[in-house]
Amino acid sequence: MLQPSLHPATVEAQCTPRIRLSFGLTVRTLFLFGLGFLWLVPGYYIPRLVWAMPAWDALILVAALYDGLRLPHPSTITVSRAWLSAPSLGVPVEVELTLRHANPLVLYVHLTDDLPPQLIETPTPHTLRAWPRAATTLRIPLHPRERGDVTVGDLYLRYQSSLGLISRWAIGPLAQSIRIYPELRTAEDQQLYLAKSRRIDLQLRQMRHRGLGREFESLREYRPGDDLRDLCWTASARRGDLVTRQFQAERSQSVWIILDTGRLMRAQVRDEAPIAPGASDFAGRKPREAVARAGQAYTKLDFACSTAVALAQLALYSGDRVGLLGYGRSIQQQLLPNRGPAHMRQVLESLAQLAAEPSEADHLRTTAILGRLQPRRALILWITDLAESAMRPEVIDGAAQLLHRHVVLFVAMAQPEVATIAAQIPSTVEEMFRSTAAQEMATRRELLLARLREQGAITLDTLPNQMTASVLNHYLSIKERAIL
Repeated sequence: MLQPSLHPATVEAQCTPRIRLSFGLTVRTLFLFGLGFLWLVPGYYIPRLVWAMPAWDALILVAALYDGLRLPHPSTITVSRAWLSAPSLGVPVEVELTLRHANPLVLYVHLTDDLPPQLIETPTPHTLRAWPRAATTLRIPLHPRERGDVTVGDLYLRYQSSLGLISRWAIGPLAQSIRIYPELRTAEDQQLYLAKSRRIDLQLRQMRHRGLGREFESLREYRPGDDLRDLCWTASARRGDLVTRQFQAERSQSVWIILDTGRLMRAQVRDEAPIAPGASDFAGRKPREAVARAGQAYTKLDFACSTAVALAQLALYSGDRVGLLGYGRSIQQQLLPNRGPAHMRQVLESLAQLAAEPSEADHLRTTAILGRLQPRRALILWITDLAESAMRPEVIDGAAQLLHRHVVLFVAMAQPEVATIAAQIPSTVEEMFRSTAAQEMATRRELLLARLREQGAITLDTLPNQMTASVLNHYLSIKERAIL
């Protein structure tokens, strides 16, 4: 269950002139022109020396023209951009810029890569020395902050020779589209969950749970009390006596991941991941990765997509089929349950393209669509949030409609600020009202989830950055108890 290869293609192109006269004086040239004014000091005493100033300026101008004429044309410079790993949330990525030229000069190049704000807050210019007929590389570290498709622009160059009197501008046409994925996890990150999954699989192989599932196991004679729907009429006709099918718990079930992309999932949450040196955080990330994303703000939908990736990887490893449904006012992404590396790639592509909508999602319509797509019993992981209103949220009714046929793991993401306010001891009247409102919101959420639990659902009310570990543990618990 290693991270799939999702590297964007390398883009290579020759530079083009920025403008028709793409030259400019450098700071060094202006400084040398300024030194010519020093001839005015002796010229005050010896008037003939005043003519030395224009002669000096003419000399600098001739040297600058010579330096500019010997600078190579942009078409002789080749640049490329390569991504060393797939851009994904919470994981640092490096982009490698390579410059080649066949000119006899050593070029001093200032590079500015037009990177979007989803990858870097402000593009930073970089300087490198490009030797003749040799590839010069530069690696830029990036920290992706948003999922989805983004456009990376051109590469802007300003280069000069060792004299440094004239600079020339050029553009490397390297524009390309890049897809930023949810947080990707490797087998090393999930080794604890994988070990537990292997243990559960061995237990299920050693123990046959007859009658708990709908996977055919064997035939036997009919006994009073057997369900008439389990009668095998063809075998009964051959034997002349009633024969009943026996079933066992399926080792391979369907797991549906349902993601709400409505307005509540647009809320920003900071990922606080303080961990001790040498330890792993709650989601199994290494300390370096946790520190890299600590303090960064992500939407609730981003956290939901990261959890979906982790569950999909674990479920596919456990032999289950994984389906995906991302919905807002309409269905954004839909994948029928399947298994295999190619299907995991499709799950990642679909999750990367989910976008939060400004309006409320249509939960009941999604429930009806899911009922048609999955008529047989399955595990439904529904990740959403509850609207704070006096009415019963529509998503609760939608989840309740699935309980008569499916096992529903309902996950509601709480807002960390609300939990903090509710736990504080107020010291002012304003803080008292805020604390009371937060406690009332928490109580209402608990009542709604309690009613859902009474109908048979498995519910979680968790903080976004603690959701992954809770969901994976509940999934393994469901597998171990053979609830499906």
